[in-house]
Amino acid sequence: MASTTPFLTAVQGRRSIYTITKELPIPTSRILEIVHEALEHAPSPFNVRSCRCIVLFGDEHDKLWRHAYEITQKDSPQAIPILGPKIEGYAAGAGSVLFFDDTSAYGSLTPRFAALSKQFPEWEEHSSGMHQFIVWTALTAENLGCSLQHYQQGITPYVKELYDVPESWNLKSQLVFGGRAGEVPDPKPKTGLESALKSFGA
Repeated sequence: MASTTPFLTAVQGRRSIYTITKELPIPTSRILEIVHEALEHAPSPFNVRSCRCIVLFGDEHDKLWRHAYEITQKDSPQAIPILGPKIEGYAAGAGSVLFFDDTSAYGSLTPRFAALSKQFPEWEEHSSGMHQFIVWTALTAENLGCSLQHYQQGITPYVKELYDVPESWNLKSQLVFGGRAGEVPDPKPKTGLESALKSFGA
């Protein structure tokens, strides 16, 4: 469970799992609780808290990935032999967490911090990534299979119209989740670690 797994153990266990099913090992209420915990506790520059999420289950999840397949087939038919089976694999899952950034939240910045606003988009990306990482890692600790996808260029108009998403919400990523089918893949080799860390004065 995410609430009892040591943090670094959970980090080590997180990986992309693409073979997933619609059978969830935990109730949907627990998934919503995890997403809410990330929204409440993930770091946010100047506490602006601009991350927003929509969680799709069941038919809503299926419709999203059917649309993703159709728009990919229309706009990039040459990519369907590669992307088509991948998208069908996402549709085989139980749900998706859609991560957004709400630019209207930046209006809450005080004049003291407004001078730094040019740097804010970069800082927001850092915060968005941490929200995604927390949810991904926590769902993995609950024995779900997950993978992070980036189909926002094709699906944004569909998502905004269907779910009445404000114009200020920019779709960043889609975390697909479901029950695990088969064995969890082994960790991938980690390259470059011998030169990734430097220390001085320890």
